[in-house]
Amino acid sequence: MLSRSIIARRSVASTRVFSRAAIRLNSNKAVVEELESSSKSPKDLASSSTLPHIPGVTPNKDIDPKSKMETPVLEKERFELPKWQKAVGESFISIFGVDMDKVRSGSVGGSKYYYMCKDQSLQFKNEDLSETAKFWYETLALPRSFSQWFQITSLHIWLLFVRMRAMPFKYGKSYQQKLVDRFFKDMELRLSEEMNVLSGRITDSYLKDFHSQLMGIVLSYDEALASNDAVLAAALWRNIFNGEKNVDLVKLEALVRYVRMQLYVLSKTSDRAFGFGDFVFVNPNETVAPLTKEEEEQLKKVAKQIYEPEGVKVIPSKRSNLSIDE
Repeated sequence: MLSRSIIARRSVASTRVFSRAAIRLNSNKAVVEELESSSKSPKDLASSSTLPHIPGVTPNKDIDPKSKMETPVLEKERFELPKWQKAVGESFISIFGVDMDKVRSGSVGGSKYYYMCKDQSLQFKNEDLSETAKFWYETLALPRSFSQWFQITSLHIWLLFVRMRAMPFKYGKSYQQKLVDRFFKDMELRLSEEMNVLSGRITDSYLKDFHSQLMGIVLSYDEALASNDAVLAAALWRNIFNGEKNVDLVKLEALVRYVRMQLYVLSKTSDRAFGFGDFVFVNPNETVAPLTKEEEEQLKKVAKQIYEPEGVKVIPSKRSNLSIDE
């Protein structure tokens, strides 16, 4: 995958991202200087706090489902269609001139990217936490609840929204719609299958409330994106930290750094790479260093070799109108 080529010098302590600018999401001089001066990852920064944790009013209630939903077979990471189905599909795409960028919005935006957002903080009672979930529930000491999972997932969905809006309109809109549709479909299933909410009326009420919350979340983060780190910190405090009056400002700063890292990497990911799903979130225990011009040129060459290899005919399903350079 290109994402593995992009993040070529990744380690537990440090990450240098190789990619080409598609947009400039607040990648102004101040943000670049902040990245350059960041010697600690968000996790390390948060862990360095010596302030005692004073619990807020939100209960620490583990998610204890009656059953856990399985990932659909067609959406599992290593799933592959039989060769004959692939051949039939390639012929269909070629004959009818199917716009694969729109088709890809479902499999990438509504499937892969959604699971990326969902899994950042997904946890269940009596199960070991993933490395990313540890950052949210242990390092930042956030409550382990369904509503907290919703807030963390919404933050990552917003991050992807920002990048999707920078794509050509008809494609960006399709990616956003597929992502949010899948989000609410999955929440509906989780409420009924995992949280034992059997009343359709109650489920609809919950979903309407979550929808209103998501609109407010997106608006608050958009305002922060157009403003500064102080506004971003306030938005994260209200949403992720639930407006807790005893919030640890060191941990809040760590979360601001985490968001800025993701936005920087997204701003350096081309439409083609992003549209093909070749983007991964930077882990909380990693750092991001600003790119040099030489590194950007290197990625441009690598992307050309991957997406449009010289002398090799690109199969119909891999064709795209999205730019490699922007």
